[in-house]
Amino acid sequence: MRIVFVRHGHPNYQHDCLTELGHNQAAAAALRLSKEGIEKIYASPLGRAQQTAAHVSETIGLPIETLPFMREIGWGAEDGSETAFGGHPWYVAWDMAARGQSLVSPTFADEPPYKGNRVVPMAKDKGEAFDAFLAELGYTREGEFYRVGVPKYKKIAVVSHAGSSTAVIAHMLNWPLPLAYGTMEPNCTAITTLLLSDEEGKLCTPKIDIMNDARHIVGVEGDREACPLPTK
Repeated sequence: MRIVFVRHGHPNYQHDCLTELGHNQAAAAALRLSKEGIEKIYASPLGRAQQTAAHVSETIGLPIETLPFMREIGWGAEDGSETAFGGHPWYVAWDMAARGQSLVSPTFADEPPYKGNRVVPMAKDKGEAFDAFLAELGYTREGEFYRVGVPKYKKIAVVSHAGSSTAVIAHMLNWPLPLAYGTMEPNCTAITTLLLSDEEGKLCTPKIDIMNDARHIVGVEGDREACPLPTK
């Protein structure tokens, strides 16, 4: 099965919707996805993801199924205290790299700056919820891998957010969270594709086919700075 993760288009975070630019980007992404053979469209319940998915739905001619657990992730100190960069998972990871602190430590959750950051348990919940979703589609998590049952689809699209999709992808690939946020910064409507074997009974790991590809908005987006990272 091919899982196509799509970030929403350029957002108006205040009103949780797409800007005009975001709608143009979503239309470009939909045109690209129309050639992918998508069989099912899933989306986060938030407005900016639903509006992006609507472009895909209208272009492909498939309905949208909402996945509540794919709504955007949150962050910040669990005890409400002030933390560096507000605990923002990207800025925290980039600061770790700038200071030479490992992004692949297996004990990152017990060490500053991720210790006590609510992004850690929230990311864990996202990953476990996605595993339950995959089980319904024929893939059961066993330790670090997935056991192939009877795949329900060959290609699906999941339209969501930079934070929630990064958390899910990190979980599926068994990447430490700091590594995922330190190396993945999805552009508006960026596409990341993971492949899971369709060989029944096989124990497999996802394979990265495409990572953070937004070539479809070249000439539409214009400026990289026009695509902001998520805010709370």
